[in-house]
Amino acid sequence: MSPRDLMGAALRGLTANKLRSLLTVLGVSIGVGAVIVLVAVGNGSGKAVQERLEAMGTNLLTVSTTGGGGGFVRGQAGPANQQYSLTLDDASALADKKLAPDVASVAPVMTSSGTATNGDTSYTVNQVIGTTPEYLPATNTPVQIGRSFTQADVDTSQRVILLGQTAATELFTRPASAVGQTIKLGAVDFTVLGVLASKDSTGFNDPNATAIVPINTLRATQAGYGALNQIVVQAGDKDRVDTAQAEVTQLLTARHQVPETTTSPFRITNSAQILQTSQDTAATFTALLATVAAISLVVGGIGVTNIMLVTVTERTREIGIRKALGARRRTILGQFLIEATLLSLIGGAVGVGVALIVTRFQLAGVQPALVPSSIGLALGVSAAVGLFFGSMPAHRAAGLRPIDALRHE
Repeated sequence: MSPRDLMGAALRGLTANKLRSLLTVLGVSIGVGAVIVLVAVGNGSGKAVQERLEAMGTNLLTVSTTGGGGGFVRGQAGPANQQYSLTLDDASALADKKLAPDVASVAPVMTSSGTATNGDTSYTVNQVIGTTPEYLPATNTPVQIGRSFTQADVDTSQRVILLGQTAATELFTRPASAVGQTIKLGAVDFTVLGVLASKDSTGFNDPNATAIVPINTLRATQAGYGALNQIVVQAGDKDRVDTAQAEVTQLLTARHQVPETTTSPFRITNSAQILQTSQDTAATFTALLATVAAISLVVGGIGVTNIMLVTVTERTREIGIRKALGARRRTILGQFLIEATLLSLIGGAVGVGVALIVTRFQLAGVQPALVPSSIGLALGVSAAVGLFFGSMPAHRAAGLRPIDALRHE
């Protein structure tokens, strides 16, 4: 028989029992669709985390002390080891181009919390950040409405404040109306200079429920004159992050006279390393999801085997007649292999169509990111499933002896 005749015979065989063929197609389509959708979910989740981390800056270093060093809470003692506490002088030294040539900018950071009030409206700001103007571009925290404070505001301890979107909305309902207004933070009046652009949440804390003030103002009115919580360092570019980190480590070790035999009391978080780790984790997560989804394809393949075995059994007499009339083994084998492969390919096409629709919507809070290669891979695997799982029934049909097949009831 010609390939065209084989194809026609295979199609007639499939349409002879439409319900059975439909159920087989459904089983394969579920497996193919699951692979594409779950890979897209894993890829979308990884991209979302990557975008958030990149938004923070891939050339960022965050310096803090280990073992509870740094920071000052009113009413409590300072850090246990004052020798290794971060200071404004440390920040000034790190900003010195001669001492740290690969450092682009430095921003000292102190944090506190307090209740902000606007008339009868009050809102608890969980994170009040005291810093310098360099903090905003370094951490990719732009001012959306109004303007930022200046170094002159820091030097003169001006009582000015920048509000996050959530804080501004809670206090003023309309964030645009906040600029120029006076609010109280604790018992101190602050003038709102601007409202920060909205940020996506990267955890349980709302990054928009914050306020930023000049660091000298925070030290004078809220947090006291203790040590810094951290120092934010921005490298010249992402290719010099490791060099900048080495310079920061060396400079702080020398300034605080850390013995060579002592574990470094400073923790330096490298955003580029965090990004790489997140990408590796996302890749592992996506591979795990794809593996789980592939089990559905295997189940669909077993369904193909069962259906084709039933088909061979039902058509035993037909096979016997055809072989008695001179049909070759390869003709019978080819027909049943084509039937199994067609079932898988049709199921794969349906699964791809469903997956293309499903991935347009958010799933579990994640916007799936379709991976084009997963479509081709899923279709290829579905065809391979048809060939592999259809081969045993096809060989069984092709191996029947004409006389035995004709005696079959």
